[in-house]
Amino acid sequence: MRTVPHFIKGARVDAPGHSKVFNPATGEVAATVPVPDGDFVNEVVDGARNAAREWSLSSLSRRTNILFTLRQLLVEHTEELAAIISAEHGKTMADARGEIARGLENVEYACGLIEHLKGGFSSQVADGVDVHSTREPVGVVVAVTPFNFPIMVPLWMCANAVASGNVVILKPSERDPSVSVRLAELFQEAGLPDGVVNVLQGDATTVRALIEHPGVDAVSFVGSTPVARAVHESASKHHKRVQALGGAKNHMVVLADADLDIAADAAINAGYGSAGERCMAISVVVAVGDVAAPLIEKIVERLDKLKVGPGDDPSSDFGPLITKEHRDRVASYVSSAPDDGIEVVRDGTTLELGSGFYVGPSLLDGVRPGTKAYDDEIFGPVLGLARVATFNDAIDLVNANPYGNGVAIFTRDGNAARLFSRDVHVGMIGVNVPIPVPISAYSFGGWKDSLFGDAHIYGPEGFNFYTRAKVVTTRWPQPSESQIDLGFPRTR
Repeated sequence: MRTVPHFIKGARVDAPGHSKVFNPATGEVAATVPVPDGDFVNEVVDGARNAAREWSLSSLSRRTNILFTLRQLLVEHTEELAAIISAEHGKTMADARGEIARGLENVEYACGLIEHLKGGFSSQVADGVDVHSTREPVGVVVAVTPFNFPIMVPLWMCANAVASGNVVILKPSERDPSVSVRLAELFQEAGLPDGVVNVLQGDATTVRALIEHPGVDAVSFVGSTPVARAVHESASKHHKRVQALGGAKNHMVVLADADLDIAADAAINAGYGSAGERCMAISVVVAVGDVAAPLIEKIVERLDKLKVGPGDDPSSDFGPLITKEHRDRVASYVSSAPDDGIEVVRDGTTLELGSGFYVGPSLLDGVRPGTKAYDDEIFGPVLGLARVATFNDAIDLVNANPYGNGVAIFTRDGNAARLFSRDVHVGMIGVNVPIPVPISAYSFGGWKDSLFGDAHIYGPEGFNFYTRAKVVTTRWPQPSESQIDLGFPRTR
């Protein structure tokens, strides 16, 4: 049985396996993952702190060259990386390539680090007094990443952290950890010194040990809302800088004037892509007025043509779910829907493809607050449709939801789109765009229970999170200018 190694101080480190890694397309155990003890965690953090000082003093041009090289290596190894992702996550090869491409965007953004880290300067703020500001790395950053994007989210975190002069300890999901090791090797091949990017395998106990360790300066996390809340509380208690991105319940509002063919396409793409295992997946279509019946008809027409199968089959539209336990949990929302007065328009829970962890595309009509299918983040290929009477009702529905990650509106009415964008309490909004993940020059993050901490991830806020501001006030006195003044320093 293959055991996924750690990657510490520039080399793979083997250890006995513990947690199981499945091939979700077949249900077979593909590998095991080690869970380190406290002594090993201490050793890794100590090594990271030793590497941090040297890397924090590295020149900006050296960091830039390494990131440009990494970008090229990611392009060259896309097929290899996509195959590793597909084998352990289950997503299609096309979806895995797309994930790599979105991660690559952030590497390209981080290549502009000289501009992003540029400080400010004010001359002669008082007679002979100048002020300048710099941004310096925070030190050792722990990156805890989710199973659903095993290379994109690590690139969102690691590229900006490394560009800012930090050392990273990456703790990937134990469900699909192999691609993180390969990513760390590519960082090394690009010229990164030993110990600047480390991969520490493990489970929740490993995360707790890292959060509580006095040698860790900052924690970046992406995962479910309950865990994000706990990570934020624990890291804050231990005086860490922390950003913790949680779950979502993303709505797609469809107005009567929308192009229903385009809206139906969007609902299919954003609801069932990657088997719904995306924090930006559309899980609720909000039909306004009389649009529900024709919209459902068009969604069903497309849904019935979807093919579910292994991720390495080019004809598959989406693949299996990550584990058997998760498959069973997702299926339970479909089977229990009638108990809440919800119509099951399409039931994908009967799909069986060998021993793989499959759920076919499912569609529920009549989801609403107070029902499990509406209230919970299902994180699977289950699309719910909610019916509201008016545009304002749709806004109220979105705003009442405890999550605030992403939302979309489909309409031809520019004023309606403008009012919607202004009035909804959500971090990322798409107008006729179902998955409004920003480009890397903007930051990714939600509101309410979708984000704990002040900082969004990647982009400008990413650089701010991974650096601390320092302001230096300088005065060069003239000869024989000695004086005593006990008053508060002032500029005039």
